[in-house]
Amino acid sequence: MSAHISNVRPDPDQVIVDIANYVADFEINSHEAYDTARNCLMDTLGCGFEALDYPACTKLLGPVIAGTVVPNGAKIPGTPYQLDPILAAFNIGAMIRWLDFNDTWLAAEWGHPSDNLGGILASADYMSRKNVAEGKAPLTMKDVLTAMIKAHEIQGVLALENSFNRVGLDHVILVKIASTAVVTKLLGGNKQDIINAVSNAFVDGQSLRTYRHSPNTGSRKSWAAGDATSRAVRLAWMTLQGEMGYPSALTAKTWGFYDVLFKGNAFKFQRPYGSYVMEQVLFKISFPAEFHAQTAVECAFQLNKEVGSRLQTLEDIANIDKIIITTHESAIRIIDKTGPLDNPADRDHCIQYMAAVGLLKGSLTAQDYEDAAAADPRIDALRDKMTCVEKAEYTHDYLDPEKRSIANAIQIFFKDGTQSSNIAVEYPIGHRRRRGEGIPELVKKFKTNLARRFDTSRQADILALCQDQAKLEATAVNAFVDMLAL
Repeated sequence: MSAHISNVRPDPDQVIVDIANYVADFEINSHEAYDTARNCLMDTLGCGFEALDYPACTKLLGPVIAGTVVPNGAKIPGTPYQLDPILAAFNIGAMIRWLDFNDTWLAAEWGHPSDNLGGILASADYMSRKNVAEGKAPLTMKDVLTAMIKAHEIQGVLALENSFNRVGLDHVILVKIASTAVVTKLLGGNKQDIINAVSNAFVDGQSLRTYRHSPNTGSRKSWAAGDATSRAVRLAWMTLQGEMGYPSALTAKTWGFYDVLFKGNAFKFQRPYGSYVMEQVLFKISFPAEFHAQTAVECAFQLNKEVGSRLQTLEDIANIDKIIITTHESAIRIIDKTGPLDNPADRDHCIQYMAAVGLLKGSLTAQDYEDAAAADPRIDALRDKMTCVEKAEYTHDYLDPEKRSIANAIQIFFKDGTQSSNIAVEYPIGHRRRRGEGIPELVKKFKTNLARRFDTSRQADILALCQDQAKLEATAVNAFVDMLAL
């Protein structure tokens, strides 16, 4: 005889309540968090501007029906489009993520918290234009920076102890959860609205990691986060029209998220929500590469200077006995690949490919993942010489919350008995421990990306505003986005 199932509606799951309390009530008082969020805003927008050079990205952008313009709609930076906030979130999110060049968070789960900017900026811009049309005050860029800090925190804290990839789910579920929470607030929702919207985000269908792994690696990984942050705006919007929530979305026996998708396990938490994640976030500054390989590419650049002259021809490469990449467990699980690589999405998730290009050229750009560059036979010849080996210390320090290193080392052994230096890099230039070194390079990256879309005068105005914390925070969101639109 089956057990009786109570029809009494339970209290909302505490995990969801904690998110709502944080978004609705927590005051961010960290100067470092706001300063980092400002730099993150620059870097994230710049990544989107660079992506606009790639037809594979731009073909997905714009209105569904050509020529559609939405009154008071959100404008898409770097383009002439003005769209409803749901579609605008997809457009901005896809641009940001396309080249795998925006910020990164590494823990039990990986991800890119700035992916949330798609929903945040689209919603804030729409609300600002709507408010102005109604004679009300617009939202300011401080509202955007605050939402960024909180979205980073929700995504990052959930990721610290909970591995979604190990149950086959893609990390963009965390973009959907974080974006839903903060966007509901930006659109005018209260704490109960946030609870209802986030419950719908957990009940929603979730993306599989199929498109991030061989043999199915493909371009969906470049727009999946845009889809997630757009879906978040949709769910927030529906909630604010009175759509109901589902209080035990996580814990409902048999039908809840934990039982259906998380092997019956409840989420674990290492720390309460604050501003830790934004302060600790990792920037991809020098080159677009899956973050577990960032230090490996730095190693390759150094080795190019040391022994690059011995690697330039196929005959040179035939004289190599082996190349050892010493790394951490997550890198081996995600980006250790042998065999053919079928497309750019496959190549930028292969540590051997990225290291090979770095060894040959002493540089790595998004163009190096395209088919024309990949046709260079020396790349695969070098890949065939490479073996990844886990170092327990690297894996331990990767998970240590006080270190959060992403260490790699590379050494080349030649058949004549000689060998290169064993070059090791523990912390990439985008790490918090290298902020002093990294931020000037981040600004250079932003300048380069501004030059792709704007004339000299507009570049100067945008850069000046983005580097003035107080002035940026006081600027109306719609005025800021107007500077970025074509």
